Amino acid sequence: MRMFQLCTCGKPLELRETATPEPKGTEVLLRTLAAGVCHSDIHLSDGYFDLGGGKKLSVVERGMPLPLTLGHEIVGEVVAFGPDAKGVKIGDKRLVDPWLGCGQCKVCLRGDEQLCLKPASVGIFRNGGYADHVLVPHPRCLFDIGDLPPEKVAPLACSGVTTFSALKKVGATLTTDPVVIVGAGGLGLMCLALHKAMGGHSAIVVDIDPAKRDAARKAGAVATIDGAAPDVTPQLIAATGGGSWATIDLVGSVQTVRFGIDSLIKGGKLILVGLYGGEIVQSLPPFPMRAISIQGSYTGSLTDTKELMDLVRRTGLPPVPVATRPLTDVNAALADLRAGKVIGRVVLTPSG
Repeated sequence: MRMFQLCTCGKPLELRETATPEPKGTEVLLRTLAAGVCHSDIHLSDGYFDLGGGKKLSVVERGMPLPLTLGHEIVGEVVAFGPDAKGVKIGDKRLVDPWLGCGQCKVCLRGDEQLCLKPASVGIFRNGGYADHVLVPHPRCLFDIGDLPPEKVAPLACSGVTTFSALKKVGATLTTDPVVIVGAGGLGLMCLALHKAMGGHSAIVVDIDPAKRDAARKAGAVATIDGAAPDVTPQLIAATGGGSWATIDLVGSVQTVRFGIDSLIKGGKLILVGLYGGEIVQSLPPFPMRAISIQGSYTGSLTDTKELMDLVRRTGLPPVPVATRPLTDVNAALADLRAGKVIGRVVLTPSG
């Protein structure tokens, strides 16, 4: 089978050929139908996350093997499975929940496999979907998509469940007050669509790109603000009627975290999702004095994915722009994403 692998961090993915794996035990082999291109793949291909101050978090030192087939937003068709794999049959079309753990540590046992102490995520710690086939370890991570289009469903595995999980953390004010969404790329537009599907009150979107702000307005944002504007904080305070109860930062840069904190109302919450990177120096007394908080949010649990798929079946697929490209365009697609040229999501199909 063909697969595009990261062999050296900082270098383009390489096309390689190998024998198609044969599933054993509980393993399931899927023929890849669609694989979304995620910004995390840029960090992985670079080989690090920026911790600020010249510090880097090496993904290889964190356990990512090389060579590795990237791609963690996957829909595939079941073509084979091991003798212990239950609940699947040949021809099933399934969304892969890639955020797998060991299943045994206390974090996994509380239902948060995505936060496992020994993660085994597909496309990060084991081969993923930028290939003709993908081997997953257990049917529990597979969700039936029925007749839904694979290229529209694939982004739910990361951008969908990530923003769904973040929106759940907003709490009661989701339906009573505006939510601020920072970033209007693939994650931002997905967050905006799911916010509406979940009965959200209204959403204000911040982005530095005029084209992405325009896309957010067309998608239903009640207001959009230039994240590079010198008065972004007072604009946010005014737009939210005195400060934000909940801001979801899908960028995670020094600048976005600063104005995210500064524009919260007393008792407000900054939900930090983005991994752009950096570090900040922040005065501590305002946190208790304003009763504000920062909460990290990393992808989502298997339960979150199940709830998201149930929501999609009730309300329809999120109307996020999706551009399909052949698998052979993977390096060009990553380059376009890095350059900020993508509105919505790029999804690769193995036909090319």
